[in-house]
Amino acid sequence: MYTITVDHGAGNLKVKGALGHIIEPTRAATVNGERLGRSTGLRRASPPLQIASEGWQFYVGENAHDWGRAIENLDDARFATGAPGVKAITYAALTRYMQLKSIHYITDVEMWVALPQTALSEDTGDATARGVRAWLEGPHTWTADGESYNLEIDKVKITTQVAGAMFDYLLTDDGAYIPARTEHFKGEMGIISIGMNTVELLGIKNRTVSQRFTKGETLGVRRLLDLTDPQQLYTRGELDNMLRSGSLDIGDALPIWAAEVAGMIEKRWGNAWKRFSAVIAVGGGALLLRDMLLTTFNGKAYIPEDPVMSIANGLYKLSNGHKRSQAV
Repeated sequence: MYTITVDHGAGNLKVKGALGHIIEPTRAATVNGERLGRSTGLRRASPPLQIASEGWQFYVGENAHDWGRAIENLDDARFATGAPGVKAITYAALTRYMQLKSIHYITDVEMWVALPQTALSEDTGDATARGVRAWLEGPHTWTADGESYNLEIDKVKITTQVAGAMFDYLLTDDGAYIPARTEHFKGEMGIISIGMNTVELLGIKNRTVSQRFTKGETLGVRRLLDLTDPQQLYTRGELDNMLRSGSLDIGDALPIWAAEVAGMIEKRWGNAWKRFSAVIAVGGGALLLRDMLLTTFNGKAYIPEDPVMSIANGLYKLSNGHKRSQAV
């Protein structure tokens, strides 16, 4: 069976598999059919990837919001319903992944999907998982810039993003536990995932989730972007582009956001984090708040080399571990 892991982030959709990995900005815009002609003295921008399926069409990618009507839905319900915008972004990331080896058709896929804790809460988690499986399992056909792609997903496994981050820390690439870190798993650990939409905390005690130390709030990088644009002159996608390119002035907003995130962590963990053997921080926000995290956790913070891909990497390692155990 062919394994693909997917981290459904609100800022990027990350894909990991045998072909490599892809980070696709989760920006989509409806195609309105309008195209501007050339203007003397001005460069003509290339259009973003155009994804079409089931009668709908979307621009997807970094500059999608410059080409059509922006779709910005960060509600957790989008995962369960398989809304066209979510499908378009998923197909765009899978297209980029398949293009790594010029492949247009993959069958017999087992897909591991990481979702925010807020989407898998005790109240709605079962319904969300059923909804995600309903639209992901089965055959998928779409076009990307007019070229046809097909993917057949036989099985979908769903877990939280913070769980993926934990296994990225604990496992080798082939899914074996790293001896020096196994003791951490038997004791107490803390995981922080700082994405576009949410900041999520997970406490682990003796291989089980500690409810006391587990919490998710919509305090992710979107909050930093909102602080830089109080007049709401830009879409979040446009602000995110500016942030990535280094052209967004976050000098005044960053300390405010950092204090808010630190306050959330302190409210949930207090000084109890000092009991943890390690505090793992992942997500694009971990790069922005690196200094705060390293200072706050005083030598216990661990930020992986690629915190953006960490969750998808962790799920892929976990899937390799399952394959090893089944082969024995």
